[in-house]
Amino acid sequence: MSERILITGGAGFIGSNLNDCFLRKGHEVIMFDNFMRNGADKNMKWLEEIHEKRLNIVKGDVRDYDALKNACKDVDVIFHTAAQVAVTTSLNNPREDFEINALGTFNVLEAARNSNTDPIIIYTSTNKVYGNNVNKIPLIEKKTRYEFADPNLKNGIPEDFPTDANEHTPYGSSKYTGDLYMRDFHDIFGLKTVTLRMSCIYGLHQYGNEDQGWVAHFIISSVLNKPLIIFGDGKQVRDVLFIDDLVRVFELVTGNISKTKGKAYNIGGGPENTISLLELLDMLKKFGLKPSYSFDDWRLADQKVYISDIRRAKGFGWKPQIPPKEGIERLFKWVSENKKNLIE
Repeated sequence: MSERILITGGAGFIGSNLNDCFLRKGHEVIMFDNFMRNGADKNMKWLEEIHEKRLNIVKGDVRDYDALKNACKDVDVIFHTAAQVAVTTSLNNPREDFEINALGTFNVLEAARNSNTDPIIIYTSTNKVYGNNVNKIPLIEKKTRYEFADPNLKNGIPEDFPTDANEHTPYGSSKYTGDLYMRDFHDIFGLKTVTLRMSCIYGLHQYGNEDQGWVAHFIISSVLNKPLIIFGDGKQVRDVLFIDDLVRVFELVTGNISKTKGKAYNIGGGPENTISLLELLDMLKKFGLKPSYSFDDWRLADQKVYISDIRRAKGFGWKPQIPPKEGIERLFKWVSENKKNLIE
């Protein structure tokens, strides 16, 4: 059955891939975006080339409640992907970070609560809600990576891992505020919300930079022969998830809303799909690239190891299908083919 879908941040990396998927499946999609982020205009052009007149673009900002209320008054589903996405930016401008992430998410919930259609709301949260608690886990240092020393975390960080502590950074705090409101609006007002606490998502149409989107940033910089800065020693580990696997999460949680509503899910590659910064650099060398990089001090609140426990998400029929080697090769091919478009 065709649905009417609103995607906030619809021209961003995740939003544009969601647009493409759901337009291909015959749904009516509204792209709601302020087009402030680098790459948004390029993603819009990509979607226009494929979907032409079916693309429904609304230029708006999640900080504008009236604009949101108007955009979502008749929708069946809201994918809330709009956000300020960088820890470093949140440190430089915490007020803007709060207004976009916390107030913007509250506006989405209020617009949905006051709509006539009782829409499903899928929220893109982050692993940063666990804050510096993750860095308190003892680690084992190996040649190219760190690993959790605690065997009880062999499956990664679960959803009931402690979140109530300081040292979240403004970004972690603002996203966690949205995380809490999403679940409370389900419990109190009955809204059909689902919270996705995402780890490292990467893939095509991602214009990563030093602050955010590190896999794409490393590949783009290496292809363009731009120097990289490694903050720390490069042994940081993340579970990585290719964008196609994330899009399937949105499909499945929406299709199983009676089971998924009100819940938070850790979404990432899980323990079977992990990679360190140094290991990614080695992989790029095997592609024939010669990444240039230097080292600098650790950045505030950088988690040395974060791996998602994704067993709860497997409960609605999902698991990652694209391993890092395949996904990174696909992203490398896309970057190479779009090299001219990546030069600012």
